[in-house]
Amino acid sequence: MEVNKDGFYKIKWFWNILKNGLFLFGVRNQLARFGFDVDPFYWVLEGASDCEPPKIKGNPSDYELVHLEIEEIEVVRKNIVGSDQIPRILDFHSQIKCIALRHEGEIAAFTLIELDHFNYNRMVFHLKENEAYLFHMYTFESYRGKNLAPYLRYQSYLMLRDMGRDKIYSITQYFNKSSKNFKKKLNARNLQLYINIIIFKKYQHHFVLRSYNT
Repeated sequence: MEVNKDGFYKIKWFWNILKNGLFLFGVRNQLARFGFDVDPFYWVLEGASDCEPPKIKGNPSDYELVHLEIEEIEVVRKNIVGSDQIPRILDFHSQIKCIALRHEGEIAAFTLIELDHFNYNRMVFHLKENEAYLFHMYTFESYRGKNLAPYLRYQSYLMLRDMGRDKIYSITQYFNKSSKNFKKKLNARNLQLYINIIIFKKYQHHFVLRSYNT
């Protein structure tokens, strides 16, 4: 019997959404396709609070911390189930660094680091010389459950501090449970809760729903 690989990967992608508590996150993405994008998200400060250095489950020596070129990470992105949901890294034109964990020649997890400016849903953020923005933390399916995301994120803090970047920010989408969980392990702090609304890709407005005491 011939297997429809495209259908299989779509089912697997949807199952990952359900398993990781991302159903509402997925619904929001689907509504956005029809021109109604309501995106609540947290503006998060990372790396400012002390935490226990995360440890990889298993043998840490099996993993190598590496820096990837943009062209390399674009090849990796294409192997992600549901990769059409992730912008092409080559579409970015500012200062981006990528660090990853490699296991036996295979990329197990990666995260991207912005050092200049970035655009999030038409909101432009400009970074100062002591600031950095972390995004696209991704662990491949076969490596999940090994605590790689917190470990890699923590390594990015150390690298950025050595560069003089002591203010480290990220965005956590409100419905993204997995992102919330791994940042919680690192004592990341929510600074503000925003909501961004875009209707038919034409009308856009964002405002702060809540600010948190830090």
